[in-house]
Amino acid sequence: FCEMRCGFCNLFTIANPKTDLQEQYTQALLKQIRLAGDAMADSGFARLAVGGGTPSYLSAVQLEKIFSETEKRLDINIHGIPSSCEVSPYTASKEKLKLLLEVGIDRISIGIQSFSANENKIIGRYQPDTQVRQALDAIRGLAFNTLNLDFIYGIPGQTAETWLQTLVDAMAYEPEEIYLYPLYVRPQTGIGKKGYFELLENRLQLYRIGRQFLIENGYRQISMRMFQQANRPQDQGPVYCCQEDGLLGLGAGARSYTQSLHYSSHYAVEKKSTIEVTKHYIDEQNCGHTDVNYGIQLNADEKRRRYIILSILTLEGLSLSQYYQRFNSQLLEDFPKLTELTESGFAVSQKEIIQLTEKGVENSDSIGPWLYSQQVNNLVLRCQIK
Repeated sequence: FCEMRCGFCNLFTIANPKTDLQEQYTQALLKQIRLAGDAMADSGFARLAVGGGTPSYLSAVQLEKIFSETEKRLDINIHGIPSSCEVSPYTASKEKLKLLLEVGIDRISIGIQSFSANENKIIGRYQPDTQVRQALDAIRGLAFNTLNLDFIYGIPGQTAETWLQTLVDAMAYEPEEIYLYPLYVRPQTGIGKKGYFELLENRLQLYRIGRQFLIENGYRQISMRMFQQANRPQDQGPVYCCQEDGLLGLGAGARSYTQSLHYSSHYAVEKKSTIEVTKHYIDEQNCGHTDVNYGIQLNADEKRRRYIILSILTLEGLSLSQYYQRFNSQLLEDFPKLTELTESGFAVSQKEIIQLTEKGVENSDSIGPWLYSQQVNNLVLRCQIK
């Protein structure tokens, strides 16, 4: 749930529900947590991320129940693992922030998008500057280990000067992490219905300006979007590798994966469909949450492609030796097209590792789909047509 639906948002969320839908949803989620705990009694969890929508839209009582049940039923020590929760300027109240800190959340992520009121208005996000800054002050006033801020570049009318001013304003709060997102214009979103074009001429220029500014101000780049304070200690949590370990997603619209299976519950963007899917999720709480009925079983080729994509899109790069240890085959024999990355200047190969160059990193959104199989491309096309 969210207090409003931003014009660029294609996430699974309902804006400002007028009924007791959020309480019904909370009860259904608690039921699913209990069922998941029974089904995964022998599993361990290395990370916890609570996203949305906006989790902090729920009441403090509802949030406390969800965290309590998660810790008890899934046997998760929230204080003992890296744990993150998303909030919004409207919902980051001191009461809820204190609750999140008490239950063990050590990372708060908040979408600001821009400190320019006009730019936020263009993308359908209405937030008074005073409210944004009050929320950030409240977060910084508590002992969260990490504050992450999200920003968007490529907004119509955004200039190099206004983009830099947003990042300068962000530095006042010393965020440990910053994500820079290009403006995407997707079907069924507010700006998509208005006919905005996704390919905005100055988007690449703004990305480069933002990247350079953050590096000059003491951040290291982790991926195309993620920047982290360079003096931050490395993650001290339990070992977790997204290329090899699984992920359990709970809630309507959530996605999950194992090494060989990717699956989700039903998903929607348009308001009517999102409400229908949510009600279906609530109505199914007695029978449907233990079944997988929407997903894809990964064959040997898809497992290799997934591993390659997840590895090469990080700055650590793709290790030929680790690939061999995992799949008992030679990477460049399996995927000779990877040499095109180095030939075109998108990557370099050294010490048995293929790493993206700056040119490659800024084109990550194209490199990932370039490595998709025809089967996955066909499935993506079918989803877009639907």
